[in-house]
Amino acid sequence: MRRTRGLTLLALLAFTLIVRFVMHAEVVDVASADAPLSRQEATLLYGLTLSPSGIDPHVNASSELGIPLRSVYDTLVYRATGSPEASQQFVPGLAESWEISEDGLTYTFHLRRDVKFHDGTPFNAAAVQANLQRIVDPATRSQKAVFLLGPFRSVETIDEYTVAIHLFSPYAPLLDGLSQVYLGMASPQALTRWGVDYQFHQVGTGPFRFEEYVPNDHLTIVRNDEYAWGPSIHDHQGPAHLERVVFRFFTDPAGRSLALQAGDVHVMGEIPPLDAARLQEDEHFTVVPVPIPGQSLGLILNTQRPPLDDVRVRRALLFATNREEIVQAIFGGFSPPATGPLSSATFGHIEMPDTLVRFDPAEAAQLLEEAGYTDTDGDGVRDRNGQPLLLDAVLMTWGSLPEVAQLLQAQWMTVGVQLRLRTLTYPAALEAARAGDYHLIPQNYAGSDPDLLHTYYHSNSTFNWTRATDVVLDDLLERARELGDPAARAELYAQAQKRIMELVLLIPIRDPVNLNGVSTRVQGLRFDAQGWFPILHDVRLQ
Repeated sequence: MRRTRGLTLLALLAFTLIVRFVMHAEVVDVASADAPLSRQEATLLYGLTLSPSGIDPHVNASSELGIPLRSVYDTLVYRATGSPEASQQFVPGLAESWEISEDGLTYTFHLRRDVKFHDGTPFNAAAVQANLQRIVDPATRSQKAVFLLGPFRSVETIDEYTVAIHLFSPYAPLLDGLSQVYLGMASPQALTRWGVDYQFHQVGTGPFRFEEYVPNDHLTIVRNDEYAWGPSIHDHQGPAHLERVVFRFFTDPAGRSLALQAGDVHVMGEIPPLDAARLQEDEHFTVVPVPIPGQSLGLILNTQRPPLDDVRVRRALLFATNREEIVQAIFGGFSPPATGPLSSATFGHIEMPDTLVRFDPAEAAQLLEEAGYTDTDGDGVRDRNGQPLLLDAVLMTWGSLPEVAQLLQAQWMTVGVQLRLRTLTYPAALEAARAGDYHLIPQNYAGSDPDLLHTYYHSNSTFNWTRATDVVLDDLLERARELGDPAARAELYAQAQKRIMELVLLIPIRDPVNLNGVSTRVQGLRFDAQGWFPILHDVRLQ
């Protein structure tokens, strides 16, 4: 009897525990289905790969600052997303419409009337005027934004919600510049209040408010609950889904995928290719490759420094370069080999014919022979008049440039060309560029308009590191930046790209692709037409 009672009590206890467990499980299921995410769960953690020296978009120039600040600022117009051709269409932003004068010298913008900055001050024509005047003020020392305005002459307020930008000469890329975060609209009140410290107190009109920036540690933005004026490139209207986004800095490439897998971030850009291949096998992550418009990754040739003043030597280097080998060995096949100065994600890009760009070491050797370079002493390095064929390359650490250059060393040595490498900081590399102290120097400038060719290849440009002067190329680039018709511009840029490769001003290597490692919890992540900048307004966390 005592044993039967004990069993009964145990059974009752077990039944009670089971009932409680089931009831608790049901409550948890209901709560997880209906309740909103907690603050911690509604926070996206995003890994940045560079800690910029400054993050004021009107002043500084890094792509890294645009990744968070694209969501803090709205722009007058936006580029449509999609193919390079589709991205030539502009859609309303803070400007609901605009007109361009027949002579191309005046752009008139009609502004929205329902927009407020995060500090409550109204957005209007006076705000646009204050922003543009700040950018062009020499005291601002703008590194990028001022150049996006091209031949800017003045800004005029027509009435409270109409503003006109006047140019010295027609400039077709102006709308592209106005669509970029570097020309984002900031609160004039905040600009006046904070002055040189504005980068720590930024105020825009975007879907997220700037909360905090601790250099080399983190940057935090929080949802703007009043946001009701998003552009059509957004998938939904109204406030963002996320409550906040915390950006953390991971400058060491080796630690990026580890941070992602450890849960320190939900999104990490610029994942090394070997790590990206491994992440593709992990069901908890996806790899989102984003082609970057602008220049291809390559090495510009200094045509004024012997022996590169001889086009035969330049062409020999081009034919001695095995781009396929480099792309496979260093970039894991995630990036296509480049054949010219523009990446394939850029409007107006063309593929070069094999007659201009190919891997042909036998032809490379023949060209060097014609230029008078032979190996007279049997040391494996060609020479002429007792001088070895030794080239000096200036490198930076980004873009896997040191690894690319090491493979080039080996490839060019097979045809008797010796390559010496110097890895410099960016300021030191710029100084070398100004002094002409190099044979080769990298190019890899992001940009969604092919006018960037003018910046790097026009004979009068400060950044023409080829140091070449070619009236045919100059004429093509000058006419292309003044034409409003996209088809006519594309044709001129096609001719310009061919001319650049006929003159062999560049050794193209690969089209840049940003490999983003993303947790499967992240839903709706897309990037804008610039390639680097996420549209965080539409992102959700599961």
